[in-house]
Amino acid sequence: MATKAKIGVLGASGYTGSDLVRLLLRHPRAEIVLLTADRRAGQEMREVFPQFSPYALPKLVSLDGLDWAAAGLDLAFCALPHATTQKVIKDLLAKAPGTKVVDLSADFRLRDTSAYAKWYGHEHHAPELQAEAVYGLVEVYRRDIKKARLVANPGCYTTCAQLPLVPLIKTKAIELDEIVIDAKSGMTGAGRSAKESMLFSEVSEGFNAYGVGHHRHMAELDQEFSLAAGREVIVTFTPHLVPMNRGILSTIYVRGRRGRTAADLHAILLKQYEKEPFVHILPFGETPHTRHVRGSNMTFIGVAKDRIEGRAILVSALDNLVKGASGQAVQNMNLVLGFPETMGLDQVALFP
Repeated sequence: MATKAKIGVLGASGYTGSDLVRLLLRHPRAEIVLLTADRRAGQEMREVFPQFSPYALPKLVSLDGLDWAAAGLDLAFCALPHATTQKVIKDLLAKAPGTKVVDLSADFRLRDTSAYAKWYGHEHHAPELQAEAVYGLVEVYRRDIKKARLVANPGCYTTCAQLPLVPLIKTKAIELDEIVIDAKSGMTGAGRSAKESMLFSEVSEGFNAYGVGHHRHMAELDQEFSLAAGREVIVTFTPHLVPMNRGILSTIYVRGRRGRTAADLHAILLKQYEKEPFVHILPFGETPHTRHVRGSNMTFIGVAKDRIEGRAILVSALDNLVKGASGQAVQNMNLVLGFPETMGLDQVALFP
């Protein structure tokens, strides 16, 4: 029997942390040996998430005073709040340099530390690590991820928008200055901390835009689209909050370049993703629902013709906690540790 990798989940009491545990429990090459949660330190995982009652899991511990060298981790998932993460990972890698890290926060996604300071309101606390961090969008950076020590797991909104758009940008198939991304996310995208604005009575039976004109994921989108294009790209992006638990749906409006039709764009995406295990292109004219991907690591993408000549509508759907966070993080773990990329991630979507 193959040796199992020793895995830690830092921030296991949040939604992404719990989904990591859910996926790792069924991963044949992963052994969970460390779970941290400062506010819940000393508790059993089943006390925080009763669905884990049948499983033997380590007790939740605090990050304070952890002996990283003694922990003996092959890989740590970091599902901690922004800013906290940089200091924790810096300490971890200094004391246990052989440990690999997949970070689910935004702390290492932006290559330019001055851009990070601008969007997140404070200086970057580990610029020397930022230089080695690899952006973890597997379908674009697979080769680099395999050699990485520190992987910056992409944001959920950005994953949902990049997968349909990056191939079209790289092939110069669309006009770069006419991209509009209208995105909607379920409630778990806001995290598990108690917030008045997230109370049931505040969000049910409603639907609203937020972060209009200044959402932090804009920096990530601009960075990756500009790299794909070889010149600066700034897109219009507006997120919305939908009173559902899971899912992101992005409706993206583009104009074909040099006579490219919606059918041409569909053909480019079909060719690009024909061998990708976690991106599925629907038949031309069909569009996905969030319930088609719920609980899975899949992204479904549809392309339809707009009634305005030369324009196309792309619709992309994923589960924000799986392909948008924890599932993609496990996909990155598989690459970093040399496991088959799809291992532990073959769940079919839950429907209804």
